[in-house]
Amino acid sequence: MGTNQMVSENVPKIIGLLMLLSIASLVSAADECSAVTTLVSTCSTFITYGSPDPFPGSPCCDAMMSLDLISNSIDSRRYVCRCLMNVITTYNPNGTAIATLPGFCGVSFGFTVDPNTDCNL
Repeated sequence: MGTNQMVSENVPKIIGLLMLLSIASLVSAADECSAVTTLVSTCSTFITYGSPDPFPGSPCCDAMMSLDLISNSIDSRRYVCRCLMNVITTYNPNGTAIATLPGFCGVSFGFTVDPNTDCNL
């Protein structure tokens, strides 16, 4: 079997592997957004009613710290930003409460949590 024949036989396998990897990254991205939503939902009482206040060490602030850890690169920060913008839309009109969470918890995601934030910057 010649080298050219081996390469031509493996091309479909390589293409299939690349397709699987791209699908896996999409699934991973969806899972991450689900994780962001789940973490923010820890603060749902505060977001809905304004109490109890989030404070460092509370489950809500622990969730915000986890979001801070997730957004450790430019791409992940953009993705967390987009997910948070979706959550703000979901919690509208209480979405502004979400914007206050990082400050109450002493974290900074590297972007402003605001419905008008451009997550691509």
